[in-house]
Amino acid sequence: MIIRREEPKDYPIVFTLLEAAFRDEMHSDHKEQFLVERLRKSQAFVNELSIVAEQDGEIVGYILLTEIDIQQNEELTPSLALAPVAVLPTHQYKGIGGQLIEYAHNKARSLGYQSVVVLGHETYYPKFGYQPAENFGIRFPFDVPAENCMVLELVPGSLKNVKGLVRYSPAFFE
Repeated sequence: MIIRREEPKDYPIVFTLLEAAFRDEMHSDHKEQFLVERLRKSQAFVNELSIVAEQDGEIVGYILLTEIDIQQNEELTPSLALAPVAVLPTHQYKGIGGQLIEYAHNKARSLGYQSVVVLGHETYYPKFGYQPAENFGIRFPFDVPAENCMVLELVPGSLKNVKGLVRYSPAFFE
């Protein structure tokens, strides 16, 4: 398998992949493909953190990390949001999503990012080091169960003195 940066020629394939991957997902609005399109055009987009997994010449997985801030009063701490990670249904449960997550974490760390937030499955993301955001005093701007709001320190101790509200790109709310 090859994991690489997404290229513009991949956009239509990734759109279809996202549509297929989230089609039967219960906790989804089934519009992730449109979110990704908006995020690509936003200031939050980081080209190197839009990543595909390719197997035998076919794109079978995708992950996107975009810039966000954690705000406490007037202070902003830069971070990243993981949304989405997706694997074609025919290739799920083979570790592709996990490989994408690990690759994206390493790439983000190499670019100088220190933390990642995710709104996701409470039993899946802890495998990759994610912890409940409430343990850090970090809140999300969505009405969702606390166990689905998680953070990861890419650099140990990077969230030690960080508290506040996650501020997503406006593209998340369009």
